[in-house]
Amino acid sequence: MAGMPELDELVLVTVKKIMPYGAFCTLDEYEGKEAFVHISEVAPRWIKNIHEFLHEGQKLVAKVYHIEPSKNQIDLSLKRVTEAERKAKMEGSRKERRAEKLFNVAVKLAKSTKVESLAAESALVKKYGSLVDAIEEIGERGEEALAGLKIEKGLAKALVEVAAKNIKKAKAEVKGVLSLTSLSPNGVEVVRELLLSVQPPEGAQLQIHYLGAPRYQLRVVAPDFKKAERAMEAVVSSLLASAKSRGALAEFSKAES
Repeated sequence: MAGMPELDELVLVTVKKIMPYGAFCTLDEYEGKEAFVHISEVAPRWIKNIHEFLHEGQKLVAKVYHIEPSKNQIDLSLKRVTEAERKAKMEGSRKERRAEKLFNVAVKLAKSTKVESLAAESALVKKYGSLVDAIEEIGERGEEALAGLKIEKGLAKALVEVAAKNIKKAKAEVKGVLSLTSLSPNGVEVVRELLLSVQPPEGAQLQIHYLGAPRYQLRVVAPDFKKAERAMEAVVSSLLASAKSRGALAEFSKAES
């Protein structure tokens, strides 16, 4: 990446220098551009000694909450990053590094020129949005994923071989507890119908376990954490709306990862 990050963007940072009032960090995805985390944005509680929370060389996920382009000033927050956001960002970063590594292995295997490799990467990103998604699609669909793309034959073959050996569909899960009660005469049947009626989005799986009236555990499994989060949101939204329409009482709390 280049340029400046956007407001509220999640960024990967490395702690560079710690001061009594905060820490200077480098933005790993923006060519080492410098940003600052004030001590008040490190943790949700008062901090006596910043060294209890930060150390030089530490890798973190931060949120951009203030930018002044004219002064080249970027202010970051650690406490405004939720655990779900942190996990998703770290997972995404790990996948990006791995995809780049696998792509380079294929380039080396095919003995491709720099022009051929750049053209192939550009074509893959243009079609799939990112190298990560492209490599995962190749791993799942093989040559079919490269159909219509102008990629040198030797490199195309190497990409399929490397992806087939190294890409396995990852699974992520999100869990939570649903409290569901119906005071109607046929309340048990209403609750049963509500639980049976909900369907997860395509590509996700939903499991419901009885914990003891009126509590049920909802478990959503999807290819990655972001999709699992979105799937759970869709499931819960549907359940709450259906419960309200049937006069039932419903409340959901997500389990901490």
